[in-house]
Amino acid sequence: MSKKVLIVTGDGGESYEVLYAYHRFQEANMVPEIVAPSKRALHLVLHDFAPGWDTYVERPGYGVDSTLTFEDVVVDDYVAIMLIGGRAPEYLRNDPKVLEIVKEFHAKGKWIYSICHGIQILATAGLLDKVDLTCYEHCRPEAEAAGGKWIGQEAVIQGKLISAQTWLSHPDFYRLIFENL
Repeated sequence: MSKKVLIVTGDGGESYEVLYAYHRFQEANMVPEIVAPSKRALHLVLHDFAPGWDTYVERPGYGVDSTLTFEDVVVDDYVAIMLIGGRAPEYLRNDPKVLEIVKEFHAKGKWIYSICHGIQILATAGLLDKVDLTCYEHCRPEAEAAGGKWIGQEAVIQGKLISAQTWLSHPDFYRLIFENL
């Protein structure tokens, strides 16, 4: 039986992060499953860094279908959970079921991967106290307020948490994931 990875996103999720994760886990003969608030075609976005802008630029991105709702998730079926960035984490962190799922992954000693704004979910879940991590630089204050220690690297591993800054971090992020999974 193939190992399964749960990919958490929703409308406003960063499409390159979602699709890269989905395809990279497939390439490794794993089964990625996309979970969102409902089963349907999701409206993803592209975040890019443009000259003259103080923050990222957002454009409509590729779409993807979610095949599970948060109510469908059985944590024991998965070896890892991936928290995708983009704008989705800012509202997903308010869903008690999302927080319950992430806390259960943590309690069971399973891998947790977080990229970019995904750290907002972990901060809200209370799972960052005294944890070395990285994330998109503008999420750094939230991560630090939740007790995390921000490290200025593309990807950071501590225990069963691997975190990354943005999709520009994919090479370092996935190297750590597959060296340790």
